[in-house]
Amino acid sequence: MDQDKQPAVAAPASETEYSHQVPVQHDRLKRGLSARQVQMIAIGGTIGTGLFLGTGKALATGGPASMLIAYAISGGIVFLTMLSLGEMAAFIPVAGSFCTFAGRFVDDAFGFALTWNYWFNDAVSTASDLVALQIVLQYWTESDRFPGWAFSLIFWAVLIGLNLFAVKVYGEVEYWMSVLKVITIIVFIVLGIVVNCGGNESGHYIGGENWHIPDAPFVGGIGGFASVFVTAAFAYGGTESIAITAGETKDPARTIPKVVLNVFWRILIFYILSSLIIGLNIPHNYPSLNDGTVKTSPFTLVFEMTGTKAAGSVMNAVILTSVLSAGNHALFAGIRLLYTLSVAGHAPGFFGKLNRNHVPWIAVLATGAVSGLCFGSSKIGAGQLWTWLQNIVGVSNQLSWISIGITSIRFRAALKQQNKTHLLPFRNFTYPVGPWVCVILNIVIVLVQGWSCFSPTFDGVSFVSFYLELPIMLGMFIVWKVWKRTRFVNSREVDLVTDTYTINDLGDGEGKKKGWKGIVEWIA
Repeated sequence: MDQDKQPAVAAPASETEYSHQVPVQHDRLKRGLSARQVQMIAIGGTIGTGLFLGTGKALATGGPASMLIAYAISGGIVFLTMLSLGEMAAFIPVAGSFCTFAGRFVDDAFGFALTWNYWFNDAVSTASDLVALQIVLQYWTESDRFPGWAFSLIFWAVLIGLNLFAVKVYGEVEYWMSVLKVITIIVFIVLGIVVNCGGNESGHYIGGENWHIPDAPFVGGIGGFASVFVTAAFAYGGTESIAITAGETKDPARTIPKVVLNVFWRILIFYILSSLIIGLNIPHNYPSLNDGTVKTSPFTLVFEMTGTKAAGSVMNAVILTSVLSAGNHALFAGIRLLYTLSVAGHAPGFFGKLNRNHVPWIAVLATGAVSGLCFGSSKIGAGQLWTWLQNIVGVSNQLSWISIGITSIRFRAALKQQNKTHLLPFRNFTYPVGPWVCVILNIVIVLVQGWSCFSPTFDGVSFVSFYLELPIMLGMFIVWKVWKRTRFVNSREVDLVTDTYTINDLGDGEGKKKGWKGIVEWIA
C-alpha cells in the first residue's frame, strides 16, 4: 500500500482483525528516514552546545563532583523516559509523538500546552545554537568588531533551506554530522585519559588533583549542585525528540525500540564519561569558563593541553559542525510539532500545508522566524543571552520528561482497561516504577535547581530564566481547558486503534524479546 495515501480508518470488528490491520498513516508525512539514519541521529544528532559548551558552565558553577553526579542522575532520568516513550512511539508512530499522546491519553488541553511549549523549546534551542555559533567562532578572533551575527544569519538561512528539502536529505546530513561527533567524542575520551596520565604539554601527571583544589569537588554547596541540573537537562535535551521522527521512519515498530536501547550507551559514554574526563583535567576555576564570554569549551582545552595549537582548532571546528547539527535537529523537531498543532486544530490550518517534498514549508518558515531571536545577541552579548536561553530550554526539557511520564502512566492504564497490553511491540520493563520516578524526581529538580537565584542575593533575571516556563505552560493548559471545555480522557475511551503498529505486525514475534530479558541480552 502506498503509505503516502490516507485510507479511511474503520474500527475493527474483532481483536484478531485489529491486531493484523495494516498500519495507517494519517499525517501524510513521507516515511523517508531509514533505520540507519534514525539510529545514528539518536546517538549523536542532539549532541551539541549542551555537552561541548555547557559542561564548562557546569564545572564552574558546581565543580567536578556536582557535574558528574548531576549528569549521571539526569542521564538515568532520560533513559527511563526514553523507555516509556519508546513503548508508546513503537505502538503509535506519529509525527507529534509524546505531544500527540498527551492529548490522546490524558487531556486535549494537556496536549495543547505541551506541544506549544515544546515547539517553543525547539525554536529557542535553534536560536541558542546559533548564538553558541558566535561563541565558538570567537575562538579564532579577538576582535570586538567580529560580526558574529552575520555568520549566525548565514547559517540560519542554511538550516531553513535544508529543512525545505525532502526528509531524506535532512536524514543524510544529520547522519554524517552525527558520525563526526561520535568519532570526535571517542577520540576526546582516549586523548583525555592520555593527558591526565601525563601525556600533556608539561608532562605532569594530573590524576585527581582538580578534585582537591580549593572549593572542589563541590563548588557553591547545595546551590551550585542544584544549578547543574538545568545545564544537564539542556545537554540531554532533544533525546526525546527522536521519537518525533517516528512519523517519517521506515518500519518504526522495529526501528524505534533499537533507537531507545542505543540511548543507554550514548548516555554512559558521551555524557557521563566525558564529564568525568573534563572534571579530572580542567580545574573548576579555569578562567572564562562561566563569565558570559566563553571563547573555548572544555573539549577544546583538553585538546590544547597536548601542546598542539592545531589540535584545539580542529576540535573547535568539530564543535562548530556539532552546533549546526544540533540546531538543525531542533529546527526539524519544531517544524513537525507546529505541523502537528495544525493537524490537531491547535494552530491555524495553513501550518499543515505541505510542499512537493511532503515537508510543511510554512511551518519551516514560521519556526525559523522565531529562531531569529538569536540576532538579539548583538545587543545583549552572546554569552549572556546563551546562558538565559540555556536555562529556559533546560526547564522546558524537564517539563517534557514529566509529561512523558504522566502520559505513559495513562497509556498503560488504557491498555489494561481495554485488555490490549499484550499487543505492545516493545515493552518498558521499568513500568510502573520508571514513569513515576521520572515524574516525581523531575518535579523536585525543577523546583530546587533555581536555588542560586535566591542566594546569596536575589537575581531577578536568572529567576525568570529558571521559572518562566512553569506559569506559561500552566496558563496555556488552563486557558485551553476553559475555552474548549475539554475533559480528562477516560481509560476506556482512549483511542488505541488509529495509526497503531502491534506485535503481530512484526511478523516473527520479535517484540516478545523486548522486555527486560531482551535488554539484558542486548547489553551483554
